[in-house]
Amino acid sequence: MIHYGIAGCGHIADKHIEAIRNTDCAVLTAVCDTHPDRLKAAAERTGAAPYPSLADMLADEPKLDAVCICTPSGLHAELAVMAARSGKHLVIEKPLALTARDGEWISEAVRASGVKAAVVHPNRYRPAVRELKAALDRGLFGKLGHVSAAVRWNRSQAYYDQAGWRGTKALDGGVLMNQAIHSLDLLLWLFGSVRQVSAMADTRIRRMEAEDTAAALLRFESGVIGTVEAATTVYGGNLEETISVFGEDGCAVLGGKTASWIRHWHCSSMSREESAALVRFIEADPYGVPGHEQIIRDMTAAILEDREPAVTVEDGLRSVRLIEELLASADALAAEAGSKPKSSSDVQNGG
Repeated sequence: MIHYGIAGCGHIADKHIEAIRNTDCAVLTAVCDTHPDRLKAAAERTGAAPYPSLADMLADEPKLDAVCICTPSGLHAELAVMAARSGKHLVIEKPLALTARDGEWISEAVRASGVKAAVVHPNRYRPAVRELKAALDRGLFGKLGHVSAAVRWNRSQAYYDQAGWRGTKALDGGVLMNQAIHSLDLLLWLFGSVRQVSAMADTRIRRMEAEDTAAALLRFESGVIGTVEAATTVYGGNLEETISVFGEDGCAVLGGKTASWIRHWHCSSMSREESAALVRFIEADPYGVPGHEQIIRDMTAAILEDREPAVTVEDGLRSVRLIEELLASADALAAEAGSKPKSSSDVQNGG
């Protein structure tokens, strides 16, 4: 059995608890949180041993093999490095860290300690995404012209106000780091590295420190042009998340409130009937096995088989680096235009 501990017992920890429960050869042994009520509730719900801090859990839990880092994003680096240096394998919630520098710190600690580490980018496991990846690997769409990702969601002001760290640059990040990072990870996984970016980002509507709206142009190393649009300001609720691919021999659009359905699929090597059958196949089970469960299954197997996990620290670091480049581009364009994105105080005052 691989014995897991969870650091941080907030909302996202529930997905890890369920994933560990549903994974063969995995067991939740310990939980830790600095908030006593949250810690007590998690321990009572799971039967895991409670600890008031990660340091206590690492020092006093003898069976611990791996730690799931489920704290606010700005705390990931310090806690992940602490656990790695204690010889524990890691499952780190997205984003890996809020800066590339912190991500590199984690990477160095993982490498020096000889432990395994996975980053939670579960959207790679969606059935529609897997079909798109397989089609791209087979070259079904031919030479690609352009691709796009859009995250048109809603996070209300109440969402950001429920905890002081939400929407901050030090602990949370904005729409790119907190919501669109899943789509950016998919772009990198599906289409490769990016060599050039141009972006705009702003805090348009929400009262928060980080950006709530962003748009960007990308040029991939392959020459493919990409566009990104991301916002948490869509009125009334989440509207859609899309990944679109346009090539010489075909095109595809994954969409829905999450990009879990095939909205369009047409390529020269497949008949209309074959494409329609693929769409029906996905509609029968658009979610598949939950992504968090897939991540925990893979990590458990990676430890037992002594191999690298499917989604590595380097994968997580690529997304963080891309977001840093987008935000740096946005700052540079704002400075060049003689302005700067509105701060949360500007929004509060009606600016």
